[in-house]
Amino acid sequence: MGAVGTSELAFVQLPRWGRVVAWSAAVPWMVVDPTNSPVVPVEAFLTDFAARGNAASSVRSYAFALLRWWRWLLVVDVHWDCATSAETRGFVLWLNATVKPRRSARTASAATAGQVNPITRKASLGDQYQARTIRHSNAVIRSFYEFWLDGGARPLINPMPLDARRGRRAPVSLGERPVNGARIRYNPRLPKRLPRAMPDPQWAAVFAALRSNRDRAIVAMAVSCGARPSELLGARGVDVDWGEQLVRVVRKGTRAEQWLPVSAEAFVWLRLYIAELGHLSPSDPLWQTLRCRDRGDGLRRQPLNYDAYRAVFRRLNAALGTNWTPHDLRHTAGIRMSRDTRLSMRDVQTILGHAHLSTTADIYLIEDHNIVLGRVAEHLSTRDKRPPTAPDAAAPYDASDLAVLFGGTE
Repeated sequence: MGAVGTSELAFVQLPRWGRVVAWSAAVPWMVVDPTNSPVVPVEAFLTDFAARGNAASSVRSYAFALLRWWRWLLVVDVHWDCATSAETRGFVLWLNATVKPRRSARTASAATAGQVNPITRKASLGDQYQARTIRHSNAVIRSFYEFWLDGGARPLINPMPLDARRGRRAPVSLGERPVNGARIRYNPRLPKRLPRAMPDPQWAAVFAALRSNRDRAIVAMAVSCGARPSELLGARGVDVDWGEQLVRVVRKGTRAEQWLPVSAEAFVWLRLYIAELGHLSPSDPLWQTLRCRDRGDGLRRQPLNYDAYRAVFRRLNAALGTNWTPHDLRHTAGIRMSRDTRLSMRDVQTILGHAHLSTTADIYLIEDHNIVLGRVAEHLSTRDKRPPTAPDAAAPYDASDLAVLFGGTE
């Protein structure tokens, strides 16, 4: 495993070599070395990846995964086209053991990292890499080497091997599908997670904690149509159909446009929010900052980005002692729709934008855990209160003798 032994993995610190930077209109993100020059093998791969129509956010996530891999290769002192499965195995072991680097130390969240919130019953994010992150990293590395192998150049092998003996259904994310029934050998198992839906009382508390009409409008819209945060944040003024109460979003994976129905309550808050803006042209971003800022083009409102949207939830979580996230609104909408007998699972799949009906069914066609607990508790309480029944007399015992023995009456 290169220059690092298994006993030393927990102590390895990757060097702060290179970075991911915004690059161009064609290739939005790039990995550059300490001299700000693009890493040539990665540049060729990301150019091809962007040319295949992948979103800028996907290009960015792939760039960060490859930067992390490049730093690991520096640690083990192996050139990128000489890497073997020994290096990828050590890399996965290190990802499982290490603590994620942070730009700044935890402050308020230090005490709750990795802990289960007593109100939401959700575990807060910990300081280690999650299984999904490791699987995504493995998929990126494998697709990177597949790109070079398909071109007939070095390397001679793909260092991220497949394991035909473990041919299970893999996630449908790009690069993670099984090949000939096999999946990536070093992929960790994914724990089965329940949808993170808000019960109605907690939803009411969350909505009451919001401090502006803009926040109320976007949260009410998200919980009614189930759109992803990135899809809602990309909406513009022209994407709102006031008469039919619809909003148009661009789907994250397919980039297809889709109109989604929105509740009347959300449109009420949306009208109040736009009245506060004063003016919203069809080409303006629908969601904007509440304060005007100068980003080099004068003092004006800026488009609301995902970090600012998350800040809304950080404030309400601090007030409520919870750990809800914007994506929990999508889960809440999915659970509500799946439990409405007037809607089929095909309806829910269409609104949520899942490519496969099985994805919708696997996530949302489940029994509510709280309802199950309530039914079992009722069963136990009813059983405790149920009067004992006298046993039936069986030969050669006399019924009157059994009544005396067990306290019954004749």
